[in-house]
Amino acid sequence: MTHRAAALESVGPGGRAAIDIGDYVDGIAAFIGGTANVIMQLSEPAVGYGVVESTVDSGKVMLHPVKRLRTTMTYLAVALLGNDLERVRFRDAVNSVHRQVRSGPDSPVAYNAFDTKLQLWVAACLYYGVDDLFRRLRGQPDDALAEQLYRESIRLGTTLQVRADQWPRDRAAFYEYWNRELATKTIDDTVRAYFNDLIDLKMLPRPLQLLFARPQRFVVTGLLPPHLRDEMHMRWSERQERRLNRILSAVGAVSKRLPRVLRQFPVNYYLWDMRARIRLDRPLV
Repeated sequence: MTHRAAALESVGPGGRAAIDIGDYVDGIAAFIGGTANVIMQLSEPAVGYGVVESTVDSGKVMLHPVKRLRTTMTYLAVALLGNDLERVRFRDAVNSVHRQVRSGPDSPVAYNAFDTKLQLWVAACLYYGVDDLFRRLRGQPDDALAEQLYRESIRLGTTLQVRADQWPRDRAAFYEYWNRELATKTIDDTVRAYFNDLIDLKMLPRPLQLLFARPQRFVVTGLLPPHLRDEMHMRWSERQERRLNRILSAVGAVSKRLPRVLRQFPVNYYLWDMRARIRLDRPLV
């Protein structure tokens, strides 16, 4: 870990000791925001085509949704709640897959899963989702807490190849980066069709699609930034925004009253699962 990364992860604003990030992890947020966050990440064409064209079938959500969920949730768990050694172990496992993800001669865009600029965008989407859902579930944090949560979130990038000095220095710098980069993102017909299949849960049995696809589309549409809604050809009204916020506020009111172990579930479960896999020498991804 670099000196700056260690400083950012251990000291909050004003030189105060860092918060315990585990006190602020709501496991339900990962389920609520997961699909919308994937769309944000893949709105960068090089990331989108890297996923759509990937030859690594074991990591495809449309073929192996449970395994894909486990990998994604484990990444969040180890980045936010794991220790340094666990992050190194998981980074090595992810790298073994990422080595196979690079564009071919016929790809419409060039991509390489080890491109740190692409990884920075993915990590930024994860932080944006964390920040957005924290406010929707728990309310607006004060500036000091928001900054400390941001500093803890540096590990969403540095758990892979993003360097600490690439991560925007504070939340103001982050949102300058975010707004600038978001405006450049586009979703073409190929990637949009992939997203619509994902939103409509085409990877699941038909009864589950009928039960969950419609509410998922409502939540995904509401959580996407307006620019990406437009790129997805989605419509959203102020009335729908108010309805979504009421629902999420009610969910947050219940979640924050739960014991920590229940509030963190299933994020803490996937961290436990990874630790068990390490002990049993089983694949992590």
